[in-house]
Amino acid sequence: MSEILEIEYKSILTQKEYIHLIQYYHLKTDDFTVQTNNYFDTLDAQLAKKNCGLRIRLFDTYAEYTLKTPTNEGKLETTETLKKEEALSLMKQQQLPRNGAVFQKLLKLSIKIDDLNKIGEITTKRAEVHIDEGILAIDESFGEHLHDFELELEVTDPFFGKSAFLTLLKGFSFPYRPAKNKIQRMLEAKN
Repeated sequence: MSEILEIEYKSILTQKEYIHLIQYYHLKTDDFTVQTNNYFDTLDAQLAKKNCGLRIRLFDTYAEYTLKTPTNEGKLETTETLKKEEALSLMKQQQLPRNGAVFQKLLKLSIKIDDLNKIGEITTKRAEVHIDEGILAIDESFGEHLHDFELELEVTDPFFGKSAFLTLLKGFSFPYRPAKNKIQRMLEAKN
């Protein structure tokens, strides 16, 4: 189990801007990873109403079970690593783990594990570039009625981070197009 404070700034990209970044950073196919995010909430969106997000992220060989909860500075990510087969089996049975740190945090949020259902999924092709300002993620995401491009900067300092992100966009002559989180974009695309 790990807990990290996630402070990130995002902007939607056009396909042309996305391609420009791939060329600028000399990214090749091997620089990208593919991840599928499976999102969960109750039928009455109890997690969303608390500004929280719950997902199982599938990679090639393993999975991550993550609960994001709001803090003053960003989101606290509580993550447990699962075997990919275990995660797939749980989702097939429409169940989530009934132990561990994520389970305990859900209980503290008064969320009943049996009330959680899969609400959708997004597959993202991501390249990460380490730059002086932080970790730059260049994403292309696909979901039901969704196909978009996004630039994300993960930082450790929220005050320096936003200014650095806006300066980065300006350096590429990209406008700032605030990006909602992937769960919100997925739900809006479905409606």
